[in-house]
Amino acid sequence: MRIKYTIFIVFFMALVIMEKENKIISRVSDKLTLKQTPRTPLHPSGFSHLMLKYGVSFPALSKDFMLMKRRLENYSEHQEVMKRGRKHILLLATTRTGSSFVGEFFNQQGDNMFYLFEPLWHVEKMLTLDTGGTNATAATKAYRDVLQQLFLCDFSLLESFIDPVPMDHITPALFRRESSSSLCEESVCSPVIKGVFERYHCRTRRCGPLNLTMASESCLQKAHRVIKSVRVRQLENLRPLAEDSRLDIKFIQLVRDPRAVLASRMVAFAAKYKNWKEWANGGNVPIDDDEVRKLKGNCDNIRLSAEVGLRQPPWLRGRYMLVRYEDIARFPMKKATEMYRFSGIPFTSQVKSWILQNTQASKETSGVYSTQKNSSEQVEKWRFSLPFKIAQVVQRVCGPTLKLFGYKFVRNEKMLTDKSISLIEDKVFNF
Repeated sequence: MRIKYTIFIVFFMALVIMEKENKIISRVSDKLTLKQTPRTPLHPSGFSHLMLKYGVSFPALSKDFMLMKRRLENYSEHQEVMKRGRKHILLLATTRTGSSFVGEFFNQQGDNMFYLFEPLWHVEKMLTLDTGGTNATAATKAYRDVLQQLFLCDFSLLESFIDPVPMDHITPALFRRESSSSLCEESVCSPVIKGVFERYHCRTRRCGPLNLTMASESCLQKAHRVIKSVRVRQLENLRPLAEDSRLDIKFIQLVRDPRAVLASRMVAFAAKYKNWKEWANGGNVPIDDDEVRKLKGNCDNIRLSAEVGLRQPPWLRGRYMLVRYEDIARFPMKKATEMYRFSGIPFTSQVKSWILQNTQASKETSGVYSTQKNSSEQVEKWRFSLPFKIAQVVQRVCGPTLKLFGYKFVRNEKMLTDKSISLIEDKVFNF
């Protein structure tokens, strides 16, 4: 009888303890339900049907105990973040606007900066349709959610878009890993695995495939976090990031003369811009051509985002800066100083040294994809490669964008190639 009573008492005590633990877990989970935490997969909710439509699977959840432990650790870490004044910077641009070059202003910051180069490349690739475009609704939400998680040092949602899917959080296929000094540091450098080839391998040291858990831990230790992306179409769509109390985020929008952008793309992406090259060498450009409409759409998106930012609505107040590539190319140190002042991050001598060394590059080192540029020459270069009739097309469909950013229209071919005439107005964009 004593044994039976003893068993009953032990069983009852166990139930009481379990109930208390469940209540604790429930209270913690309630606080974190609407605030996803680092290293914890994003719950699918309303987004799951979009992911399933495009064949994206979510990583399996860890055991309940480990999940709770991580949540508690990361919740504490988030509280410390706000005390320390950690900054989150999103550099927004479009392709061929000099964003890789400007991104290095932050990548070269050193040990206190965690910088990511185009992580949304994987998302865009996964959501690309057979037609070559993307589902705008799915892409918009996916971009926002992935960015939010990455700023919190959580790579789990990004893993869902990497192809092939990482095994045990290890991947040899992270796009342009070598462009992030943070992902090539010794603390994130895993042993080389024989027979496993990493396409975007580190240049500073020989590392094996990227361990995303190690990357997450490195990210958590950094004072500030910066992400560069050319894939976000509308600034308005990022409002939830600005309103996330866990982030102290600021947006820097980089723009460039659309005529210069087109000239650069015709060289860098020759196959995609075959029609434009044919038009440059042959007849008139069709007014209703898909390529022309795409150009107009790109210009409109850039302009609309800038208009939102320059209006400074309450959710963006003090969080938006517009900077022209032409100003950076002509006055790199001055503009870098302004960007750092805006971001609230100390401007180190290491960054200043990099800028001095990489804005006076020789012709041999300043290739199409190089971040080494003779920056002042880059401003005018397009004027001697883009035919006047193509410049006219850009002016016609991107007129409002040119005016907003202070780029002058050219009236004839002589004006286009006359270096004594500047096509850049002196303009100050408040931030």
